[in-house]
Amino acid sequence: MDSFEVAIVGAGPAGSTCAAFCAAAGLRTLLIEREKFPREKVCGDCLNPSCWPVLRRLGIAERVRQLPHGILNAVEFIAVSGRKVIIDLPPGEESEIAIKRSLFDMLLMSRARELGAQVYEQTTVTALTSSNGWKICSHGPVARPRLDAPQGRGSGLANSRGWKIETARGATFAAQTLVGADGRNSTVARLCNWLPRPARERVALQAHIALPAGFGNRVVLQFLPEGYSGQAPVNRDELNLCLVSNPSNMAALRHWAEKQFALQQDHQWHTITPLTRAALVPARKKLFLVGDAARVVEPFTGEGIYYALRSAELAAQAIVKVIHGNHDVDPASEYAEAHAAIYRGRLWINRLARAAVLSPRITSFLIHAARTQPILRSLTAKIVTPQL
Repeated sequence: MDSFEVAIVGAGPAGSTCAAFCAAAGLRTLLIEREKFPREKVCGDCLNPSCWPVLRRLGIAERVRQLPHGILNAVEFIAVSGRKVIIDLPPGEESEIAIKRSLFDMLLMSRARELGAQVYEQTTVTALTSSNGWKICSHGPVARPRLDAPQGRGSGLANSRGWKIETARGATFAAQTLVGADGRNSTVARLCNWLPRPARERVALQAHIALPAGFGNRVVLQFLPEGYSGQAPVNRDELNLCLVSNPSNMAALRHWAEKQFALQQDHQWHTITPLTRAALVPARKKLFLVGDAARVVEPFTGEGIYYALRSAELAAQAIVKVIHGNHDVDPASEYAEAHAAIYRGRLWINRLARAAVLSPRITSFLIHAARTQPILRSLTAKIVTPQL
């Protein structure tokens, strides 16, 4: 059984970033991913300007710019009636771009490997055992935590001195610290009986399609009676097309997309749900949650990748302190406070975006009102203002 100082489950932006920073700090790092990269992921594919400082610290900012991508100079809000409001985005080298997740995630994973992380792809975690002997195995989302939780002891794992990680392929690993970076439906959170019961109020579909002629360097947020559509060019030939609706309206929204973009009825879509989920405590002693595993933000805002990168960097800093023991303040508590700080003052955007998606007609009415244009400009500026 191989032993590591940190094991990270999930090799998306959060997991690979955390692995890269941990490996760069000299920690023996394990990165476990259930899929084979490169692979696509349901996402708007937008890199917020706040991502660039983290990418520079990872040493890959220039390599990201060298990948095929779309430059986003403006965001266009389209009401149900067709009324448009166009807001310019900040220009410059570190402006907002759109890039396919298959390329971006592969680069991040490669960077983690370069820095010394040991990566296992196509490896699914099936059970976790803490050093005190409590074992938990996958049994689906916890609908009734007090009744359904294995041994009712998920929260006790926070005090463990280490972890044993079992996988579907038979490989078993030991780690002093564990990171859940495996998304909104996190296996780590589910195994620990922390994952809330999912609410299927909305579902998202996503596909890359041929870029329409004359689309330009813009991201479109289009409100429709059935929900909304997000559109952004990811290179000179392809458009990221996202559809968000409640399950009962998705067929109609999909029909709109097929007609609007001349798609075949059998066009292949990627899908994901839920789009909203209660936030979880991001750290408990030697267990850390990063990215969507800790808190899910609305895809409408385009901030998800930034939160993944930054929370992963903060978690890596805390893990280094745990392993080296050079701290006066509990690193898990310190990480939890820093994690909350990156969202502070910005969650109102998340709530506003959710309301907009759930009530597209009301949002369209606001787009028609000329006095709301300063509000839209302020909202856009808040989202794309770079953070450290």
